[in-house]
Amino acid sequence: MKNNMNEMSVHAPLIPGETFDAIGHQIQRHATERGDHPALITAQEQVSWADLLERVNRIANRLRAAGLSRGDTVAALSENSVDYVALYLGTLVAGGCMVPLSGMASAESLVLMLEDSGARFLFVSPKHQPLLAEVRPGLRSLGADRILALADQDAGIGQPLAQWLGDVSAEPQPAEVSLDDPFNIIYSSGTTGTPKGILHDYRFRQRQMVRMSRFGLDGDAINLVSTPLYSNTTLVSALPTVFFGGTLVLMPKFNTQGFLELAERHRVTHAMLVPVQYQRILAEPDFEKFDLSSFKLKLSTSAPLRAEVIADAMARWPGNLREVYGLTEGGISTSLDCAAHPDKWGSVGLPTEGAQVKVIDEQGQELPQGEIGEIVGRAISMMRGYVNRPEQTDEMLWTSPEGEVFYRSGDMGRIDADGFVYILDRRKDMIISGGFNIYAVDLEQALLAHPAVADVAVIGIPSEHWGETPLGLVVRKPGHSDTEAAILDWANNQLGKSQRLAGVEFRDQLPRSTIGKVLKRELRAPYWAERAQA
Repeated sequence: MKNNMNEMSVHAPLIPGETFDAIGHQIQRHATERGDHPALITAQEQVSWADLLERVNRIANRLRAAGLSRGDTVAALSENSVDYVALYLGTLVAGGCMVPLSGMASAESLVLMLEDSGARFLFVSPKHQPLLAEVRPGLRSLGADRILALADQDAGIGQPLAQWLGDVSAEPQPAEVSLDDPFNIIYSSGTTGTPKGILHDYRFRQRQMVRMSRFGLDGDAINLVSTPLYSNTTLVSALPTVFFGGTLVLMPKFNTQGFLELAERHRVTHAMLVPVQYQRILAEPDFEKFDLSSFKLKLSTSAPLRAEVIADAMARWPGNLREVYGLTEGGISTSLDCAAHPDKWGSVGLPTEGAQVKVIDEQGQELPQGEIGEIVGRAISMMRGYVNRPEQTDEMLWTSPEGEVFYRSGDMGRIDADGFVYILDRRKDMIISGGFNIYAVDLEQALLAHPAVADVAVIGIPSEHWGETPLGLVVRKPGHSDTEAAILDWANNQLGKSQRLAGVEFRDQLPRSTIGKVLKRELRAPYWAERAQA
């Protein structure tokens, strides 16, 4: 890598008496203590802890034999699978740092990620062979012998995994690592723009795993994983389940029927989902036919979960629901226990143990309770920094008058009298019309209250008179014939004069990332491009 990752200087607050048990050491015990317990389940196979650890240790030993040293990076481009989990854990057992890559990224962005991270190896599943073909010409520092197929047969990628492993030993030899060693690098973007590598060390991950185990993500958990492993959303719940010896039920690709069938068949207890998944699962016509009584807790993250969706889930889906708000970078951490606080379903909850959350204005001054500004936070899990980007790391930091370092969220919000945090909009998505700040969430909630509206995104578009003005992009519910004008008039009657929508346009669907976030940048682009060409 271009920089020594261990020299990156952003650290989370210390915890007195903190002990360390590296995941590479911890999981070795599972083969002895619960070897027959299921570790991974897919639609095709079930793998015990003993069998998984044999795969993991063979991968770790082969990586070391091929030259992987402590702190070196291993990249993967794959859907969720047994081999992918084994590779992830094998990299950690070998002392390496995992770099999971998004299959939604462009070839240009993937080349940047691989070069930026200094990946020593790249493992690719057969599904992503066409994308790899686009990436190969741009790779300067990754030789063909270091590009391998995450498959047992030839897939036109490189040497198949089984062939590459050969007769390597499965002897457990977990590397000695410290809290400061790199664990993984998660890239923050990849569809457009320059991706930023978010470096998590073992301190970040261990603290997160311990905290999430208090929600029941432990050795007794049966956790249904339906979001991709390159997303921190997935890792937040998957890693503690593995660390404590529980069971992961893996979905390569989410669909509502498949999710419900797996949940019923394997008596699933936990799942981390994003808001659009809740909406789709609860709208599934056959939802009531499935036995979901084994659920203890469902988690939601990546975007605020609407209060009406929470109400529906709490009424019809067994087990509690907990909303989690945070950044892949860490620093900000809140949680809403939906059963305990039904009057706060519009919020994202209270700061978690050891976390502080504040709101600041444009000048960086802390705002009083109830006032709207940018949310900043400080928590026990904080990234080490953006890899090779010290200036962008510095831009994210806010230092309190007491000298404590907080992370800027980029989210606009407020904190109520009880300490609950409310998110209004991304700072970059806030609409400034005629000098007034307009928060899209307020307008979206008004539109969603209309009986014909299934989904909505409000964006700012150019306005000669106001600079920019809000436009509602609406997906209608099936069977409704309400016009754009009728929905616009209805919504504007619910809104204040300074908030009113300039128009409503119908869409068949809204573009979303693989973890369910609406891609507002894509929605805005055509309108601003037209203005630039005018």
